[in-house]
Amino acid sequence: MTVLASALDVTGPEYAAHRSAMLDKLAALEAEHAKAVAGGGEKYTARHRARGKLLARERVELLVDPDTPFLELSPLAAWGSDYAVGASIVTGIGVIEGVECLITANDPTVRGGASNPWTLKKALRANEIAHANRLPVVSLVESGGADLPSQKEIFIPGGGLFRDLTRLSAAGIPTVAVVFGNSTAGGAYVPGMSDHVIMVKDRAKVFLGGPPLVKMATGEESDDESLGGAEMHARVSGLADYFAVDELDALRQARRVVSRLNWRTVADRSGGVEPPLYDQDELLGIVPGDLKVPFDPREVIARVVDGSDFDEFKPLYGASLATGWARLHGYPVGVLANARGVLFSEESQKAAQFIQLANQRDIPLVFLHNTTGYMVGREYEQGGIIKHGAMMINAVSNSRVPHLSVLLGASYGAGHYGMCGRAYDPRFLFAWPSAKSAVMGPQQLAGVLSIVARAAAAAKGQPYDEETDAGLRAMVEQQIEAESLPMFLSGRLYDDGVIDPRDTRTVLGMCLSVVHGAPVEGARGGFGVFRM
Repeated sequence: MTVLASALDVTGPEYAAHRSAMLDKLAALEAEHAKAVAGGGEKYTARHRARGKLLARERVELLVDPDTPFLELSPLAAWGSDYAVGASIVTGIGVIEGVECLITANDPTVRGGASNPWTLKKALRANEIAHANRLPVVSLVESGGADLPSQKEIFIPGGGLFRDLTRLSAAGIPTVAVVFGNSTAGGAYVPGMSDHVIMVKDRAKVFLGGPPLVKMATGEESDDESLGGAEMHARVSGLADYFAVDELDALRQARRVVSRLNWRTVADRSGGVEPPLYDQDELLGIVPGDLKVPFDPREVIARVVDGSDFDEFKPLYGASLATGWARLHGYPVGVLANARGVLFSEESQKAAQFIQLANQRDIPLVFLHNTTGYMVGREYEQGGIIKHGAMMINAVSNSRVPHLSVLLGASYGAGHYGMCGRAYDPRFLFAWPSAKSAVMGPQQLAGVLSIVARAAAAAKGQPYDEETDAGLRAMVEQQIEAESLPMFLSGRLYDDGVIDPRDTRTVLGMCLSVVHGAPVEGARGGFGVFRM
């Protein structure tokens, strides 16, 4: 039998403590998400509504098919920075007329929808997802262009947005722009480089330079409507393919455009969908509040995969990494899950073999992180931990099947790399509120700095100040702890969002559906040199 038997005691005090800690983290997360939803705040939201306009998320809600989920991406972008949480843009994946699409929507309540450095990073990540997974792109545009005070961080890399639109089109991936308001300066190239363009009467204003800039540059007197209004672009310039009488009409026309794309995917569920045997609500009580306390990732797997059926690969070898085959929402997956934190040589070799097998069979891989990294020490260095860890990282780097990563607990050091962290281009990467990620744990990092400082003082024959050392260690521990938390990392787009553990199966199912929009083909070689 390959159905997992759960040993989780949902009536015990440990489960209650873990659940309570997770719920506290979820409450804090919800408060930060609320800031993104609030956009520019009550004043600017009221002004926007007074103009008869819908909010960004309302536009998205009306665009997607009724009663279908919208997987919002990077909602905490810019968290901890000088810019508004959410980075003045909504990005995500939704279903329009039965077609999975990548949707972006400027939030005009935040500085008129102007793009800041985090807006750019978030939009570029959305385009990357669209290209990798062959998702049609629908842009809901209302932006005053670049946030001028921060232009030095936007102008040079910002051209990548327009490059991406043309590359998507060249790859046969449809792009649709719906213009609700200003689309100025560089923003004018979003409709200019999209395959299909819809503009709203008396609202859309698309021009490279508005009347003040035209006056300064040429001396010409002009007005918004004759310079870049929707009717002018529909009747004179030809930039607008469709002319909408209002926002609702524009969204209706956008849905019609998508319905006429004749868009087909290669998605295929060769098996039925069977729910897990265990309640997904129980995922709240699995990960301890203290990540030094181990937990069995099979308890997570049992509540995520179809039928809780997990066919484990090499269960008696390399026991601190669980690997095996399963189905998730009907899609075959290979799962790698850290069982006891540390990765040894055996786990590294096991992972490399498993990844190669997944590539031979064209099966996507799911990585569930809870690792402190690769084992250190004389015995392990002599045993070849470097070359074996490199073997695992080599396999991850050159694997061609889609990778989906979820940070459950710790994800430290090179173990983060071996488990397909952000630098290794997973198609999607999400984190639980319990996750932490850094070069190493706060205490270890502070301790290393202390040892180095002590050695430096001894080499100079100087006394070592223990009081200063204690203060330095406390400061460093506090800094590294803060910088390893999921909201901090998500704010920098090191993941695609921090999710409620109970949503893990749904989120992964949506991602698997998306990645099957493009052919799933594994590497048949080309893994580089495995050092034996």
